[in-house]
Amino acid sequence: MRPSEALAIHRDEVLAIIARYPVTNPRVFGSVARGEDVEGSDIDILVENQGRLTFFDIFELEERLCDLLGVPVEVFTKLNDPAARTAASNVRPL
Repeated sequence: MRPSEALAIHRDEVLAIIARYPVTNPRVFGSVARGEDVEGSDIDILVENQGRLTFFDIFELEERLCDLLGVPVEVFTKLNDPAARTAASNVRPL
């Protein structure tokens, strides 16, 4: 299954999990946002940190989403390097 398909099926559950953390504005970017994901692709999620998010929280959030969706998930709070900023030009709401 493509990651975008898993995300579409579990969208409400994904949003409920994300809502447990001190973040807002969850968005996807990368291959899922462009509609170019294939089996084996990951899901890149960008969130806005409300100032209390720890690295442990990010790791835990990634693990929960990975367990739910059955695909690798990476959570980002900012996109600093040029490649990440280019990928983020295709950001879309979750």
